Amino acid sequence: MRFTKEADFEEALIKVLFDKGWERKVIKYPTEKELIQNWAEILFKNNNSIDRLNGERLTNGEMQQIIEQITFLRTPLKLNGFINGKNISIIRDNQKDKLHFGKEISLKIYDRREIAAGQSYYQIVQQPIFTGRSSIFNGRRGDLMLLINGMPVIHIELKRSGIPVSQACNQIEKYAHEGIFSGLFSLIQVFVAMNPDETVYFANPGPDGKFNADYYFHWADFNNEPINSWKDIASSLLSIPMAHQLIGFYTVADNSDGILKVMRSYQYYAANAISDKVSRTRWNEGNQLGGYVWHTTGSGKTMTSFKSAQLIANSNDADKVVFLTDRIELGTQSLKEYRAFADETESVQATENTNVLIAKLKSPDPGDTLIVTSIQKMSNIKEEGFNSRDIELISKKRLVFIVDEAHRSTFGDMLIAIKRTFTNAIFFGFTGTPIKKENEKKMNTTATVFGNELHEYSIADGIRDKNVLGFDTYKILTFKDRDIRKAVALDKAKSKSEEEAISDPRKASIYYKYMDSSQIKMAGFKDTAGNYVKGIEDYIPNIQYKTEEHKDKVVEDIKVNWKCLSHNEKFHGIFATSSIAEAIQYYRKIKKEMPELKCTCLFDPNIDNNDGVLFKEDGLEEIILDYNERYQTEFKVSTHASFKKDIALRMAHKEAYKLIERKPEQQLDLLIVVDQMLTGFDSKWVNTLYLDKKLEYENIIQAFSRTNRLAGPDKPFGTIRYYRKPHTMEYNINEAVKLYSGDKPLELFVPKLKYNIQKINTIYKDIEELFIHAEITSFSKLPDDASERGQFVRLFNQLNSYLEAAKIQGFDWSKSIYEFEEENEKVEVKVCFDKKIYLVLLQRYKELSRGGGTGESEEVPYDLKGYLVEIDTGVIDAQYMNSRFVKYLKLLKQKEISPDLLEMALNDLHKTFATLTQEEQKYANIFLHDVERGDIQIEQGKTFREYIIEYQCRDKEDLIHRFSTYIGVDEDKLRDMMGLKLTEANINEFGRFDELKRTIDKNKAKKYFESVEHKKLSPPIINIKLDRILRNFILNGGMEMRNM
Repeated sequence: MRFTKEADFEEALIKVLFDKGWERKVIKYPTEKELIQNWAEILFKNNNSIDRLNGERLTNGEMQQIIEQITFLRTPLKLNGFINGKNISIIRDNQKDKLHFGKEISLKIYDRREIAAGQSYYQIVQQPIFTGRSSIFNGRRGDLMLLINGMPVIHIELKRSGIPVSQACNQIEKYAHEGIFSGLFSLIQVFVAMNPDETVYFANPGPDGKFNADYYFHWADFNNEPINSWKDIASSLLSIPMAHQLIGFYTVADNSDGILKVMRSYQYYAANAISDKVSRTRWNEGNQLGGYVWHTTGSGKTMTSFKSAQLIANSNDADKVVFLTDRIELGTQSLKEYRAFADETESVQATENTNVLIAKLKSPDPGDTLIVTSIQKMSNIKEEGFNSRDIELISKKRLVFIVDEAHRSTFGDMLIAIKRTFTNAIFFGFTGTPIKKENEKKMNTTATVFGNELHEYSIADGIRDKNVLGFDTYKILTFKDRDIRKAVALDKAKSKSEEEAISDPRKASIYYKYMDSSQIKMAGFKDTAGNYVKGIEDYIPNIQYKTEEHKDKVVEDIKVNWKCLSHNEKFHGIFATSSIAEAIQYYRKIKKEMPELKCTCLFDPNIDNNDGVLFKEDGLEEIILDYNERYQTEFKVSTHASFKKDIALRMAHKEAYKLIERKPEQQLDLLIVVDQMLTGFDSKWVNTLYLDKKLEYENIIQAFSRTNRLAGPDKPFGTIRYYRKPHTMEYNINEAVKLYSGDKPLELFVPKLKYNIQKINTIYKDIEELFIHAEITSFSKLPDDASERGQFVRLFNQLNSYLEAAKIQGFDWSKSIYEFEEENEKVEVKVCFDKKIYLVLLQRYKELSRGGGTGESEEVPYDLKGYLVEIDTGVIDAQYMNSRFVKYLKLLKQKEISPDLLEMALNDLHKTFATLTQEEQKYANIFLHDVERGDIQIEQGKTFREYIIEYQCRDKEDLIHRFSTYIGVDEDKLRDMMGLKLTEANINEFGRFDELKRTIDKNKAKKYFESVEHKKLSPPIINIKLDRILRNFILNGGMEMRNM
């Protein structure tokens, strides 16, 4: 269904919400004061008992106490605790309540467990009237607001058909900037932006937070298929009980960064599935298999597991919920995250040792319900001979174990020991890479250990939904295939040379067999019967990849591609090697070949007695000393755990290194690892993985996923470069993808450079055709037709996404022809436009964001990307433009010059105008007309652009003077503010805009507005108009006034 009017869409949505649990009596056009009164009525209904309100309504003063508490808490994060805290306290000032007058009473405001029952009220507010921080914003209206128990918790912004949903998001951001979501409206927890065909929802970042489109989510069904239809959204996300649960259970107040978070649909389904399973558990049956959740790495498993644990703990369906991690450092990380997610009323217990763990498990205190510990500590309970009576006491409790990274240590003896100790407990596993039949361990899979899959969100789902990034993989050959194949063939033929092999018929048969790629592939593979067939690389001894030749090629590849892949050292890389000795050797080579690179190395510091122990000790000492010298730290071998933690925090830009991107000298560029940091470590600042080791199945996906966290437009994908047995690795990667993509058709690997350049060319030609159809040459201006402008925006957004990807893959504007090798043939691809044309297109794109500079509130129906609009195009090829101008002037001075030649020179000059803004083009044409008429004296050495700026400034000076004269504002102060290039965000910084307004001559302003509108205007109306016109004049760089 299409809606040409937003009002029609609004009414249609309200009608559907009526049938989804919301009250039919709509509150229309209320002010904040009226909504506070509505809340007071609901509070009275829900608290009309003798021990609370005692039959007497709340006074305005009492409601003001509540609003003051909201104002004090201020942020959505703290107000989430306020809403879900069930009760609030006030001092009664209603003298009619003689029992409680002057005393503190507690009022029930909301119970997240009373869903569609009891004392829950669900109201729809239509077009609420907002009051902004400035009087100019008073009277603005939102679209819809949803109230639970009188509290506005969900705000919905609508757009009609054909308007991108991004415009609804922009409207919400604009309202937030104007200070509209304050006072009572501070309670809003979730924003919903909708058009009839698309919906996104996101948590309120609050007055101090930033809106981030990476966290604008689409709702989906249980199978992760996106729900787009507005009716389906109203029937799912916005329905009761879902909307109630969303606020009560599926928002998370993350105290680690002070940001309120809202769960994605897949997190909701997983947490709900676990909670439901526990609620149906028969605790005396023994050997309980709860199930496992397969959510891809980077999709927020810790938050999902915490919510699962919280739901179980709050439901009283279990006595203890134990979150098990497979490493002590992961346990510490999870404990921090759990505690950050917990409500103020909740406690998440740490376990310093097994004694503390036993005490927490025995404790009847409700505050000891949620426990975080390691699988190692948990498995020690029986081994360390603890009191059997204690174990028996704990075993009688209803125990739920939630196991993190369930693909790792859960197949060892430790989990078996825990299961044998606590036979009635129920176990759930969380993993991004479940163990399946294809890669079973000890004849077991994740399903046999934990039970059936409860919910799946594969890596393919994550990439499709843009929750994680795809991968750009490169197979790097450090030896030629033919050389490798020949070495293996000679070895198998037991020959020292090709001549020897082919001279003996028996040896020749073997030799040619291994040289024939149709008989023996480079990589081994499984045949249709499931049997493994060896490939050439299976015969290569490991020593081949320990040679200096191989290592030199690897380091050379890292060096050559470093600047491009790291985005000029903005992002970091991880280099995984096969052994400690090799890691140390690589560390020393990189130090020598790339001394400017900030590099370190991480491996198990426990010194064993195997060969090479001295080499390892020396290497470890060298690595730590280098680190200490570079970063002014004081780590030792004995404090290696702290050394590792410092590296992890530095790579993740966390805690002490939160703003380290502003201090490049403190960053770590490359981390060399041996069996470290390839699982469980998260950093959006890692974008490249170098692999000189062979991996399989879950280990491939886990390692690759270190690079797939979102980090803005500069990181369109994670890059993987692998060197050891490259053909075998390629086969292993394809097998892993097949296993873990969840049978989704989406490709996990991003297109290569050749494809991206071809797409850039195709899209450019579409843009070119669009402008030709609009009869515009050289992209000198935007098409007039709105649909053509919309198509330009769509095409340019697409072009830029391919361009960003191509840049990381090696694209550079200085190069126009690229050469690729395909099936032993070289293919050339030429870029069909240059940087100058790209920047002209960007200039046109940016002009759309200004809305014509009219200052009107008309919608801009284009899906403009903020980061593109912010790119500074600068002075584009001013030298070339000036050379055309100089040429034209020379011809103009010649007495006998062909009119055709003069016109040709003028046309050449006009073609360069496309690089100018529309305003600059206007002044360029005025200046040229003055030159043609001889009205201006050309100065030696003065450039064409300088004349444009001069004309522009002169006109702006005149404009400022006329404006100041009309409304009586201080001309000097206005001119100073115009020179600051202010934005809506900082126009009134330090009170400068208010100070400027105080200089206005109100009589002059009154005279101007009344003459324009031909009627008498009241002082308040004049004040509103003055604020609007002055603000728009400054923000738009000036505008023509209507004459009196």
